[in-house]
Amino acid sequence: MKTSEDLKRVVREKYGDIALSSPRTSCCGPKSSCCTDSSNADFAMIGDDYKNIDGYIAEADLGLGCGIPTEYAEIKKGDTVVDLGSGAGNDVFVARAITGEEGKVIGIDFTEEMLAKANRNNKKLGYKNVEFKLGEIENMPLDDEIADVVVSNCVLNLVPDKTKAFSEVYRILKPGGHFCISDIVIQGEMSEELKNSTAMYAGCVSGALKQEEYLDTIAQSGFKNVEIKKTKRIDLPDDLLKNYLDEEGIKSYKENVEGIFSITVVGYKK
Repeated sequence: MKTSEDLKRVVREKYGDIALSSPRTSCCGPKSSCCTDSSNADFAMIGDDYKNIDGYIAEADLGLGCGIPTEYAEIKKGDTVVDLGSGAGNDVFVARAITGEEGKVIGIDFTEEMLAKANRNNKKLGYKNVEFKLGEIENMPLDDEIADVVVSNCVLNLVPDKTKAFSEVYRILKPGGHFCISDIVIQGEMSEELKNSTAMYAGCVSGALKQEEYLDTIAQSGFKNVEIKKTKRIDLPDDLLKNYLDEEGIKSYKENVEGIFSITVVGYKK
């Protein structure tokens, strides 16, 4: 069994490689190639199209999302927004288009290569109210109660301690603030082979919680009025599963995993 530090190292290295590679070679996006074994089979999943959204910057879109959290985040002009796992800045720049010059948007990422790419993108745009910080979601380099809205896109499933992550989200939100997070959850039981696959972990799958466990973790962190705004089913093709499971394992997967889903969920700090 991998430790949390082992998993973080795998994710940091994988996403560092993505940041240094050509655009849209994503783990969770279309035409992805990073979540593979030595056969380099594609792991095409769930990237959503941002191209017609205000604030979209092609250079910041690496296809790493599983939803569009800003769509349901109810961000207002002048808000302070924090984006967890901000990558090259895709959701940060979309959020900034909503907050305007009166607001502030902070991106948090623990991959230095991603931060460098995000800062290069921001330098081209010249935004003075956008900031990218190096840090882990389980221990954010932010003061208490600074954010009106927290967003995140296909990242919390990559965090080993999700209870700590949501407690940190609660800590940095102002009273009355809220989050809107797109993430991966499962229904049913995942096999031990998949749970222990670091490649599938970096690919947003094996680190995912059961949907009911995910929602319970949010509730235990103190959030109220938790609601799933959008759900999308993800199908893993047999060709992909064969890279990680034998014939019996694939049979077990199909019998016990009712589904893998992208959800966009909101919750409020009272």
